[in-house]
Amino acid sequence: MSRVGGAERAPFPVAAPPDCSGAPPGPRFPRHLLGALWLLFEKQVVERCQKRYGDVFSLRAWPLGLLVVVSDPTEVKRLFTADPNTVTAGGGNAVAMPLAGRNSILLLDGNRHLRQRKLMLPAFHGERLGVYRDRIIGITDEAIDGWPLGSEFPIHPEMQSITLKVILDAIFGVEGEERRARLEQLVPRLANSPALLWPPLQRDFGRWSPWRRFLALREEVDLLLYEEIERKRRDPRLEERHDVLSMLVQARDENGEAMSNEELRDQLMTLLLAGHETSATALAWAVDGLLRNRAVLERLQGELAAEDGGYLDCVIKESLRSRVVFPYAIRQLQAPFEIGGYSVPAGAFVGTSTRLIHSRPDLYPDPDAFRPERFEGWGAETYSWVPFGGGTRRCLGAAFATFEMKTVLRRVVERCDLVAVSPRPERSKQRFVIYVPSRGGRVVLQQRRPAARSTRQASD
Repeated sequence: MSRVGGAERAPFPVAAPPDCSGAPPGPRFPRHLLGALWLLFEKQVVERCQKRYGDVFSLRAWPLGLLVVVSDPTEVKRLFTADPNTVTAGGGNAVAMPLAGRNSILLLDGNRHLRQRKLMLPAFHGERLGVYRDRIIGITDEAIDGWPLGSEFPIHPEMQSITLKVILDAIFGVEGEERRARLEQLVPRLANSPALLWPPLQRDFGRWSPWRRFLALREEVDLLLYEEIERKRRDPRLEERHDVLSMLVQARDENGEAMSNEELRDQLMTLLLAGHETSATALAWAVDGLLRNRAVLERLQGELAAEDGGYLDCVIKESLRSRVVFPYAIRQLQAPFEIGGYSVPAGAFVGTSTRLIHSRPDLYPDPDAFRPERFEGWGAETYSWVPFGGGTRRCLGAAFATFEMKTVLRRVVERCDLVAVSPRPERSKQRFVIYVPSRGGRVVLQQRRPAARSTRQASD
């Protein structure tokens, strides 16, 4: 029943354009060596390059060929607002193909992307978010009640469990304990396959090869998802349901056409890829930031007790600024394009570096400090705070992700007295295309308060 066969692999980007003479300066390492260094030590590579070459520089690196890295908000704005037929995103997201599928909104450009975005956008409208509040609270309370008292445990896997349950409930609308439990087992294994990050592993080397195991897992998940899609199509009470899949099944474009089962499957996997690990990791980093800044935590506790959620919003913004989860928004040029005074050739990739933008001292004084108050009375500038990308490719689920983070983090702060196990801040490590706490964010729960309801929750 799955339509993604074993022969399908990501259409990985083309090699460097033949004429790179007009591109910005950058290191002159061999392409494969620089590619390996960039994949393994991305933070160190781009920080050193920025110091040497400035806010626009080139990495001639495998597998992307020519990648121009940008950290100037003015240039970021030009890229995000450029003609979408000239500056496209599908090729830059090709790494997601094996999991998300060829119909994923991440990989589409032009009219096909616009159609899918219009079909999906109403399901994430801000007015709908309140529908999910009670379920997110219930899932979070259930998790907190299972945390051990007085013993250390990693907070990141706990947040992964919470966000996965939220997706299966609010996005997929999965019913039935057996089906839900099976997806909870399979999805983390699928999303964390080493074959997703390393193209050389995306070949069948035999029964125990990473790619063979990935394909088997994907096949099993696909069967469950297609069954869920068919259940929704046959549901006589579909219009009464509030999960995103039910809304997508009912969505129609300007020609009155619905999404096919394959399109629905690919968008579900896209939402899983974009909303499970990223939200869980952002929550783990937010907890880590609070535990290492007691004054911030105490102020947040006081304001939440007074039913004021304004500072919580600042905490979320500062955490997303200071601890980058997803390091780039990558575009591909379909025609020559000027960036920072350089003429970058068609075929090149351009990556707006979230890490470098968020650590600019001219935008964020003392950028290494965790200071939520920097967002008080200011909010966040569109092109200097970019955890969700920007322009017509800005993350569709940004409002949902922010709402989920506020709801979960508020509940954790209200109910738990946590302390970090180590006085040293957690380092980050790369997992697929995101950066997670290297030790899982190890904490100790010293006290757990009863699950009393707050009157405002995350609606602030």
